[in-house]
This record gives sequence, structure tokens and C-alpha cells, in this order.
Amino acid sequence: MAKITLRRNLILLIFFVGLCTTSFVASNFKNVDKIIDDAIFPVSELIGGIVFFSIEVTEGVNVPIVVIWLILAGIYFTLYFRFINFRAFRHSFSLLKKTKPKGSLTGEISHLQALTTAISGTVGLGNIAGVAIAISIGGPGATLWMIVAGLLGMSLKFIECTLAVKFRKTFEDGTVSGGPMYYLSIGLSEKGWPRTGAIAASIFAFCCVLASFGSGNMFQANQTFKQFIIVTGGPQSSFLGFGWIFGLILSIFVGVFIIGGIKRIVKFTQIVVPLMALVYLTSGAIILAMHYEMIPSALLLIVSEAFSPTAVKGGMIGALIVGFQRSAFSNEAGIGSSAIAHSAVKTDYPVTQGIVALYEPFIDTVVFCTTTALVIVVTGTFVNVQGLTGIELTSSAFESVISWFPFLLAITVFLFAISSMVSWSYYGLKSWTFLFGEGVLQEYSYKFVFLAFIILGSSMELSSVIHFSDAMLFAMCVPNIFGLYWLAPIVQEELTKYKF
Repeated sequence: MAKITLRRNLILLIFFVGLCTTSFVASNFKNVDKIIDDAIFPVSELIGGIVFFSIEVTEGVNVPIVVIWLILAGIYFTLYFRFINFRAFRHSFSLLKKTKPKGSLTGEISHLQALTTAISGTVGLGNIAGVAIAISIGGPGATLWMIVAGLLGMSLKFIECTLAVKFRKTFEDGTVSGGPMYYLSIGLSEKGWPRTGAIAASIFAFCCVLASFGSGNMFQANQTFKQFIIVTGGPQSSFLGFGWIFGLILSIFVGVFIIGGIKRIVKFTQIVVPLMALVYLTSGAIILAMHYEMIPSALLLIVSEAFSPTAVKGGMIGALIVGFQRSAFSNEAGIGSSAIAHSAVKTDYPVTQGIVALYEPFIDTVVFCTTTALVIVVTGTFVNVQGLTGIELTSSAFESVISWFPFLLAITVFLFAISSMVSWSYYGLKSWTFLFGEGVLQEYSYKFVFLAFIILGSSMELSSVIHFSDAMLFAMCVPNIFGLYWLAPIVQEELTKYKF
């Protein structure tokens, strides 16, 4: 025990020294962000142009093919599994209530813990800022299409999370690894495509690692510091230029949880996810209650504008595309990321976690996004306040009723960002070890790099790196959904065996 404690303390000391060194670099080399930007920009533009290649669906309205790829998959699997997103909704709740699922409990965490960990990775700034962006671009009608996309995304979560448990790898110490990289490699190999499966799995894992550093880390840290600056004086804030200190503190806080592995991560997410959900949704409920007479007209406006928008470029198609695209960014259905967390569940019946995973897009998109949208519409902020979008628009809508809300939003954003980073560190680590093998060196090398990127993200403006990472996030859905089509019959067999 003494040797284990000594080794752990030594690792923590090395981490701390390394992070302080990274902070020193970030604070003293002011042009390092420009150097990195100049180096990454050509690659970023090339990859982004390929992943987000768009086609014109109507005059002036372009949609990335990758978004169409996700939409068609959501529709197909909803029909293929005979509307599993609605049929199994009630049973999903009964599974969450059970403390002892069926089987010998192979795995590490419960159904509820797996769900909260996955939700912590998807529920975040996309629910606060993403909805405001959708409304500012696509009008209130984009909200309806976000909800539709969220409902279709439930079917995608079902199949990918069932496969993640079905083809997960269990180690001698009881820990497990699962996700698209495993069901692509093992599942497609069983189908007679071993080389294709290996290539698809490697592409997914590579993109997931890069996305974990960017979208799941640097963007979260950067936006958290920006909100901190807003509530401490904005342009006059005395904390301007000290992002590296903020990042160092943030990285140490995150490191405490990610160094402990999945069990410590779920202990954190089990507390933080319900807490931040309660704070945000309660604030929204209070505002909606104060404007209860406006809710019917707001809902009518959302529905009418979804089919005949008056001020949206591209009309109905424009609103639809914006809604579906923002929903895909928000709940990550079809991306495959959260399936990695779901794979650690304690069960020998893979389909049970697929059913539990139905709640993830529902909570993320239908509940959170609808609350944000209704607050923006009933307060009239999207009409009365011009020039604001993203988190500024949402903050302004809440502030119009609750004057001190920007401070509450800063806390909420902080919790959202922390939970997203903690979950994404797990996704990235599992992809990293899939590529480079399991082991102490592989594990801690990834975690150190991940924590270092928190400091860099807080102190730098790396737009090209963020754009590159977002491209990697969506690139994950290409091999993932390809595998889902081929492996769907296996999930159907599992669903037939499991009668609910």
C-alpha cells in the first residue's frame, strides 16, 4: 500500500511540475499561439473543407454532406427498430431505477452512472449557446427541427450504445474498454471484413483523440475563461492576460478526477450533472412561469415558423437545416463518443444500456434546448436585442428577468465545461490506448497532454486548431455510422432475445 501511495504521489508531483512548466511557456511566449496557428492553418482548412463539404439544397442554403449523413441514419434506424425511441422510453426509466441489473454484472458502473457520465459530455455550451445560434440564424422555427433531430438521435444512441457493450473488451482487473473502435474492429471482422474494420476503428480513434483535445477540452476551457472575464468587468477586467493562471487552476481541478479513472469520474458527474441541470432548468422554469401567458403563443410561433419562416434565408429548408445541424452538434448522436462511457456499464445484456441511452438525446436536446429556446422567445430577446448571438443572447434573455443571472450563468458554464472535459478525457484516453496499447505509460502520457491543453486553451486564441478539432468530431460519424449499418442485424437479434 505504501508503494502504491508513493507512486501515486510521485505521478501527481510530475503532473504538477509539468503543468507549471506549460503555464510558464504559455505566459512568457506571447506569440506561441500565432506560431501554432500558422503551422496548423493549412491542415485545418484542408480537413475542414473535406469534412464539412457542402451542397446547395436550395437557393442560398448549403448543408454539409456529413449532416445529411447523420439525418438519414437517424431516420433509417428509427424505422429499422420500429420506433424504439418511443417504444422503450418507459422501460428505460425502469432500468434506471434498478440497483441490480440482470446478469453477472460484468462492467464497472451502473446504468445511471453511465448515463450521467455520457450526458456530462454532451450537455454543455451547445445547449446554452448553440440554441441561441440556431434561433438567430434559422428563426424560432429551428427549435422544432432541433427537437425532431433529437428524437431521431435517440435511435442512433440506442444502436451504438448496444454495440459498445456487445463488443467491449474486459480486462483481468475487471476494467473494460468499449466504443466504436471496438465494435468496428471486432464486429466487422466477424462479418468477414477484418481489414476494413481495423481501418475504420483506427480512423475513429484518431479523430476522437484530436477531438478530445480540441472540442472536448480547449474550447471548453477557453469559453469558461471568457465568461469569467465577462462577469469580472469585461474589457476592463483585471484578469485579462492571466488565462494561463486560470487554466492551471482548472487543469489541477480536472486532474484530480481524471487521474482516478472512470469510477472517480462517475462520482463527480453523478453530483455535478444533476446539480447543473437543476440550476439551469429551475432558472428557465421561473422565467417561463413569470411569462406563462406567453407560452402558448411562443409554441405557436415556433411551429408556424418551422414550416413558413418569414425572415430566414432559404425558408423552411433553411430553418430545418439549421435546427438539425445545431442538434447534431449538441447531442452527438451518431458521433459515437458517448458510447465509450456507456460501454462501462454493469450488465451482461447489451441492449439494456442501449435502451437507457435513449434518455441522453432526449434530456440534452428536447429538455435543455427547448427550455433555452422558450426563454429566448417568450422574453422577446431574439427580436428586441439585435447583434447578439450565442451565449450572449441566452445570457441577455435570462438577464431581462433575473438581473444577476450572468453570474449564475458563469457558474453554470464552469460546471458544464468541467463535466464535459472530464467525460471527454475518458473518451480520448480509451481511443488513445486503443491505438497505442494499455499501460501506465500510455495512460498518463495522454492525461498529461490533455491537462496541458487546458492551460493552452485558456490562454490562447487558436481558431484554426478549434476548427480542426470540430472537423475531427464530425469525422468520427463517418466510420461509425458505416459500421452501424452493417452491424444493425446483431442489435436486432439482441433486442429479440431481450423481451421488455
